[in-house]
Amino acid sequence: MLAIGIDIGGTKIAGAIVSSSGEILNELRVPSPAQDPDQMIDVVVGLIKELQLSSSEPIVAAGVAAAGFIDADQSTILYAPNLNWRNEPFRDRLTAHLDLPVFIENDANAAGWAEYKFGAGQGAKDMVMLTLGTGVGGAVVADHKLRRGGFGIGGELGHVRVVQDGKQCGCGRKGCVEQYASGTAVLKAAKKLAASDGPAGARLRELKAEFGELTGHQVYQALLEGDAGARELVAQAGGYLGQAMGSITAVLDPQVYVIGGGLSEAGELILEPIRQSYLRELPARGFRPEAKIVAAKFSNQAGVIGAADLARESVG
Repeated sequence: MLAIGIDIGGTKIAGAIVSSSGEILNELRVPSPAQDPDQMIDVVVGLIKELQLSSSEPIVAAGVAAAGFIDADQSTILYAPNLNWRNEPFRDRLTAHLDLPVFIENDANAAGWAEYKFGAGQGAKDMVMLTLGTGVGGAVVADHKLRRGGFGIGGELGHVRVVQDGKQCGCGRKGCVEQYASGTAVLKAAKKLAASDGPAGARLRELKAEFGELTGHQVYQALLEGDAGARELVAQAGGYLGQAMGSITAVLDPQVYVIGGGLSEAGELILEPIRQSYLRELPARGFRPEAKIVAAKFSNQAGVIGAADLARESVG
């Protein structure tokens, strides 16, 4: 059975027809009208219809992944700060224009499900995914089931506190791990280092002067060049994430942690500090099995694959 997956981002919306084995058969991308809920409805509906028309086989359902809190019925986006939505009845507004079942899912949950079913977490019974991008997203699979929590908004693992009275987080608390281990956090730290006079920021200052501003691409370039300053920033981020994972393990005891998002592209440069920190923070280390910590298999396609598969499963 074929299903459509939609992944709504701040700058673009990706859509794809996905087979039951997780294979993408057709994929489209369009700009995202992130601040206009009415236009967003039109764009997503248009994308789903275009994908439907392109398929020679029937489409059984569509899954739509978006950043934010999704209610337990998978119908209403309760809170999506980057999309400026509050209590948005998104599913009902979409289905009013479509002739197939539609399901709404948190974007990290969708990505995590793709990795569990078809990617780096395949074969595990209990898996946790952490996505390191604008923030730190989380997904929990326990006993082969995606765990959304009693109100539908569980798995927000980026808001595990790692620093008491630390940096202010957008969630209203202080010291959440996403303020220290996200791609955004690393970039902020890199800009601060580049603005200093110390030798550790020399290469970052050069890249800033060359390109006019410092972006994640330049930090990644410095990282690949072996720049000590950039590597230390990434190692610090990995240390904070591993600390959070020690607490997550105490509650969930996953067999595998899958690390995704843009920062995961640093590979072992981020994974090894995560592993070292995780082992330091592991409760009763030496007397229990240790989870594997691996990089995600999918990159930008995880959201559409997971959203489509969850929608297909929801219709049986």
